[in-house]
Amino acid sequence: MTASPHNDPEPVVRFDNVGMRYGRGPEILRDLSFDLPRGSFQFLTGPSGAGKTSLLKLIYLAAKPSRGLISCFGRDVATLPRDELPDLRRRIGVVFQEFRLLNHLSVFDNVALPLRVAGKKRSDYAEDVAELLAWVGLGDKMTALPATLSGGEQQRVAIARAVVGQPEILIADEPTGNVDPEMGMRLLRLFAELNKLGTTIVIATHDLQLVRMVDAPVMTLANGHLHIRPPRRQRQREAELREAAHADPVQVDPTENVPEQTDIPEPADEDPTDALDAVARAMEMPDEDESDEEDRHG
Repeated sequence: MTASPHNDPEPVVRFDNVGMRYGRGPEILRDLSFDLPRGSFQFLTGPSGAGKTSLLKLIYLAAKPSRGLISCFGRDVATLPRDELPDLRRRIGVVFQEFRLLNHLSVFDNVALPLRVAGKKRSDYAEDVAELLAWVGLGDKMTALPATLSGGEQQRVAIARAVVGQPEILIADEPTGNVDPEMGMRLLRLFAELNKLGTTIVIATHDLQLVRMVDAPVMTLANGHLHIRPPRRQRQREAELREAAHADPVQVDPTENVPEQTDIPEPADEDPTDALDAVARAMEMPDEDESDEEDRHG
């Protein structure tokens, strides 16, 4: 399933002719109409200043459009009562580009925060949060404060916090920007496994190597407009149909001269499902009895 124009009867997010501007300035997003189907995986790319962060803010309900309609989980965002907004936001995990960790909380408590907000007992999730932190290479940093961590370590804490509640939508803004390639691959596999469990994934990135690793649609923002490139398999099928009909050949995409790869390679001694098992266990515990102004040119 892919990001697409309106063809999904029940997408988790739907944009209909959306525009966005800051104050009286020019529109930075123009006439955006697309669906995010439930359980889809897509990348968001575009030059700096194209509006990627602004688009993400609209998706995770941190901003409102200047015009057009946005629905999230079937609810019209414009008419949503304010007291219902937090419940919708808790269904969305966000990896912020600037991390947004709480400096007075330990690494463990930052990651566990979504579970605490959901009413979970520490005794129910402690082991699973520790396992997730170990999987992202921070098992020895659980009691550390964010200020003592490197940028890459803070980024991994932010990612663990975003995925620990197994959200229905995961929005990640440059999630591998401060980590080495090996750790970037591990995190991408974690996102892919989470997607297999049904989470809709949107990853904003400038890293074309990362984009090439997954056969997923690519949403590209340029000059305020959004272009959606289907996955390689879909384009290949369409090219075969056109060729069979003696249509004009499809132009070769210069970003694609790599072998088709739908599964992300993983070392023999690592299994991302271990981390996802911890996430699932934390969320299956019985229930007991946070929000921004950022760079306008995201």
